[in-house]
Amino acid sequence: MADAINIPHARDVFGFEQGEAVEHGFLDALSRGRLHHAWLLTGPEGVGKATFAYRAARRLMGADPDPAFGLMGSRPDHPVSRQISARSHPDLLVLEREVEGGKPRKVIPVDEARKLPEFFSKAPASAPYRVAIVDSVDDMNPNAANALLKTLEEPPERGVLFLISHAPGGLLPTIRSRCRRLRFAPWTDDAVADFLARHADISAEDRLRLAHMSGGAPGRALELLARKALDADDAARELLRALPTLDRGAIQVLADGFRGGEGMSRFSLLIERLADQIHRRVTADALDGDPPQTVWAETWSRLNDLPGEVEGLNLDRADALWAAVADLRAAAGR
Repeated sequence: MADAINIPHARDVFGFEQGEAVEHGFLDALSRGRLHHAWLLTGPEGVGKATFAYRAARRLMGADPDPAFGLMGSRPDHPVSRQISARSHPDLLVLEREVEGGKPRKVIPVDEARKLPEFFSKAPASAPYRVAIVDSVDDMNPNAANALLKTLEEPPERGVLFLISHAPGGLLPTIRSRCRRLRFAPWTDDAVADFLARHADISAEDRLRLAHMSGGAPGRALELLARKALDADDAARELLRALPTLDRGAIQVLADGFRGGEGMSRFSLLIERLADQIHRRVTADALDGDPPQTVWAETWSRLNDLPGEVEGLNLDRADALWAAVADLRAAAGR
C-alpha cells in the first residue's frame, strides 16, 4: 500500500539502474588521473543523482567494490559504507535541508556553506579523498552560493565536491563554469513502471500513471505513491470533468484535508495535478489542430504559481482552493 512505502535516503541505497553512462564517465576520469575537483550532477529530481553521489563517495573513500551492485557498486558491509550510512565518516561532509523541529528548512543557509573551506583545508583523516555532497545546490540562498563559489575557486587537494542540481539554469554562471557536468537523463515511462513493479504492489495502470506524473524520475514516482498522488489525481480529474458544475460538498472535503502538518503538501499536490491535467488538455487540443484557448493557458500559469504564493505569504489553503475553483469555473464557462 502507498502509506507503507518506505523510501530510503540515498546514502542507504546501494543499487543503481540506468546509470552506466554517467558511471563510465566518472570512472574514466578517475582511472586517467583527471578527476575534477567539482562535479555538477544535473537532471530531474528523483532520477538518481544523490544515489550516484554516495556511490562515488564510497568508491573515492575506499569501500571495496561489489559488482553485484553495478559498475560503481560497493560492499554494504564495508566499514566505509557503514560509516557513511551512519553519517559518522570524518572525510564526508553533506549539506542538505535537514529536518529541524520536524520541518525541513527552506534553504541551505550560508553558515552551512562556510563549513566547506574548513573541511577541505584538512587532509583526509582515514580515506584517500575528502568528499562533500551538496543536496541540492538549488536550495542554497544567495549568500551560501557565494560562499560555495569561494571553495570552487580554490580547488582542494585530495578533495572532491558533488553538487546536485535539479535546475542548473538557475545557478550562478560562475558555479556552473567551475564544475564538470554529468547529466542524468529521465527514464522512459515503461522503465519507471518496471521499477515500480519491483518496489510497490499496485496495478499496471497505476504504475503507468505514476510513471507519467514523475517525468521519468523513479524516485519521484515512489514519493508520489507515498503521498497518495493517485487519489489527488482522481480528485483533480473529477473536479475538471464536472465543470462548470460546482460540487460544494466535494470541494469542502478537499479543503478540510489541507489542515494540519501535511496540509501544505496535500494542497500543493492537488494543485499540481490540476495544472498537469489542464496542460495535457491544452496539449491535446494543439495536437488535434485546435488553437489553445488563452484562458486555459492563463489558468494553468496561475495554478503553477499558487502553491508558492500560499506558502510564502502564509495564505489560507482552503480559501486558495475555492479561489482556484472559481478560476476554473470561469475558464470552463467561456
